[in-house]
Amino acid sequence: MVEEDDRRVIEQVLAGSEPAFRQIVDQHSQRIFNYIRRMTRNGTEAEDIAQETFIRFWVSRDRFDPDRVKLTTWLHRIARNLCVDYFRQTQLQERQVPVQSDNQDSPDTDYELSIRAAVVHKALMTLSERQRSAIVLCHYQNFSQHDAAHILDLSVDALESLLRRGRSKLKQILAKELE
Repeated sequence: MVEEDDRRVIEQVLAGSEPAFRQIVDQHSQRIFNYIRRMTRNGTEAEDIAQETFIRFWVSRDRFDPDRVKLTTWLHRIARNLCVDYFRQTQLQERQVPVQSDNQDSPDTDYELSIRAAVVHKALMTLSERQRSAIVLCHYQNFSQHDAAHILDLSVDALESLLRRGRSKLKQILAKELE
C-alpha cells in the first residue's frame, strides 16, 4: 500500500529513526492540520491536536503496518480519533468566524467569499461528527471513499450513506441560509 519512495523513510521510522520521523512530520503535518482545522474550526486546538497526532504515531509506530494501510490514512485515523475526543471533552459550541481568503479580488468580493465560506462552515458544523468527518475527508482532503471509509472504520457502503445524508442536510441548511 505504501509507495516505494516512502517505504524507506517509513521503515526507518519504524526502526526508531528520529530524523526520518521529522521527515514524515514535515511531509504530512499541513494536511493533518487542515483536516483537524476543518473539523474543529479552531486553529489553536488544531495545532495541538495535530502535534498529538504525530506523538501518538511515534509512540504507537510498532502497530503501523505499511503493507496494510497507507501512512496518510493511518495519520488521519489518529487525527479523527483525537477530534472525537476533543468534541467529547469540550462539547464544542459553534463560533462563527469568517474564513480569510487568499483571493486578490476586490474587498467586496473577498468579503462575500468569506461570508459564504463562514455559512458553509457553520452548516458543516451542524452535521453529526461522522457526517462532517466523511465530507471533510472526501471533499476537502480528497481521500478516496475507500481510504475515508478505512479512516472512519466503516464499510464503503456505510460511508456513502453518511455522505448522502450529510450532503442532503447541508443542501437543506444552505438553501435556507443563502436565500
